[in-house]
Amino acid sequence: MSSKWNSHGLPFLPGNTFQDVTKSAFHRPQTLEYKNGYALPRRPSVGIGHDPLLSDMLSQQEIDALSFEITDQTYGSLDQRVYEDFIPAHVALDKKLLRFFAYFSEDILYSPEEDYRVRPVVIYYYLEDDSMCIVEPAVKNSGLPQGKRLKRQRLPKNERGDHYQWKDLNVGMDLEVYGVKYRITDCDAFTSEFMASEGIVLNDPEPMPEDPYIKRRHVVQPSYTTPSAFDETYNFLSMDGKVLRFYALWDDIDSLYGDTRPVIIHYYLVDDTVEIREIHERNSGRDPFPVVMRRLRVPKKLKSGTFPSCSMEVSKNDVDEYYSPRDFQLGQTVTLLSRRFLLYGCDGFTKEYYHLYWFVLLMIALVVRMFLLMRHCSRCPNPQEIPPYNRFGSLEDSLQNCLSLVPQPPKVNVLKMLENDHKVLRYSARLVSPYPEDESRRFILSYFLSNDMISIFEKPTRNSGVIGGKFLEKTRVPKPGSTVENPEFYSPADLALGTTIEVFSHCFVLTDADLYVLEYLESISGQIPSHTLDSLRQKLGAEMAGNQPADQTGNHQICPFFP
Repeated sequence: MSSKWNSHGLPFLPGNTFQDVTKSAFHRPQTLEYKNGYALPRRPSVGIGHDPLLSDMLSQQEIDALSFEITDQTYGSLDQRVYEDFIPAHVALDKKLLRFFAYFSEDILYSPEEDYRVRPVVIYYYLEDDSMCIVEPAVKNSGLPQGKRLKRQRLPKNERGDHYQWKDLNVGMDLEVYGVKYRITDCDAFTSEFMASEGIVLNDPEPMPEDPYIKRRHVVQPSYTTPSAFDETYNFLSMDGKVLRFYALWDDIDSLYGDTRPVIIHYYLVDDTVEIREIHERNSGRDPFPVVMRRLRVPKKLKSGTFPSCSMEVSKNDVDEYYSPRDFQLGQTVTLLSRRFLLYGCDGFTKEYYHLYWFVLLMIALVVRMFLLMRHCSRCPNPQEIPPYNRFGSLEDSLQNCLSLVPQPPKVNVLKMLENDHKVLRYSARLVSPYPEDESRRFILSYFLSNDMISIFEKPTRNSGVIGGKFLEKTRVPKPGSTVENPEFYSPADLALGTTIEVFSHCFVLTDADLYVLEYLESISGQIPSHTLDSLRQKLGAEMAGNQPADQTGNHQICPFFP
């Protein structure tokens, strides 16, 4: 009866079991504990009704033996196999393609001159997705639509739906695609190496057959046309863009206020026209009209008879002869439209042309040119002199007022300005003056590397009687003795310690410099004289060799005389 009834007096049957209402601990007892990294059964507490199970427990000696064992890994064994990284095909074979050279024959119908044509093509096989495309190279003047014959796609191999693979391609085979049979004759070097690496032996390359139509075009056909006296088409095709250029002097002294002007005469061989252009000189006082005579055929000899040239133009029926290349000889005077031009030189193409066709007319151009230039220079007035610098503005701005009526800003070296922006060399200087009150005056000379300008700042001194501040604004300082035409300005190579520099009639002696000056000049030591570097090393070398304290930005502190 005890097996059929529980503690509450109910039969132990399904549906008649109840929970113990007096139970207060609902946790599940832990039967394992960890010691030295091993899971061991928990020792049961010895009490009333609880006897220890000594057969399921380990002795203390066995537990200590386990703690001295050395294992490679606590959980499971280490797999020593090395797995290679997986690279998908679209990554490993990206931009790798096989190139085969092939051709196909095209039948020509209803033509008595040709039966077929051989059209070469290039077959591209893309390894990443096994697609192919066929391109026909363009041939000049072929008369056929050429280019991409078949766009990139997977080409069918048979009626079962199989597609061509790279294993199916080889040299010396026929590739049939959509009813067109392509004969593969050769491949490139990469294709040959790839096939050899995959164990495929390529056949020997075959020669590309020659197209009979292209071969016949290269053969010069006999011509039976009667040559004319002057072929304008041939003259246009052979002489287009070929111009004879002569340098001449326009002798206009006989007219009022006349002078000798340099001009350029162009003779166009394509239609025997002549053009005259004037060489405009700066500040000549003349309007810049480049064309003296527009391009036209100049008549040399008119027909006999009365001709009212002042009211009518000259037609071809009134001219017996036009000017030709034989009429332009170096060292002689040519009269064009009642104006005299003395030829003294020509360009290289004109010399080669006369050597080939008119060798007798080619004079000694060098001797004649020197003689005419000397003659022209003797007639030219004295060159204009640039006035002296008036101390207003910078030297470059004042010079621009003398070069043109509308002054243009001087050119600036933009690359140098960008590379050396915010780079300044600073020196300490004192004024050389016969007055004793100037002995205590101290100046800071700053040299700006971006534009080679110099500024001078005077340090204010208490009870000196002199107001400090800006002594010289940023400007380029010329060296003593330099001219306005070719000015020579101060550079970092001239700024050595102990050197006296003259700044607009004021003399300054450089006494000290910033540490950055020595560092910068050391970096360009090939452009700086040795005495300039030695003067800086003697003054600043000891400070750079010592452990000079650095500021928070990591740069060396500047000399104490700088604010």
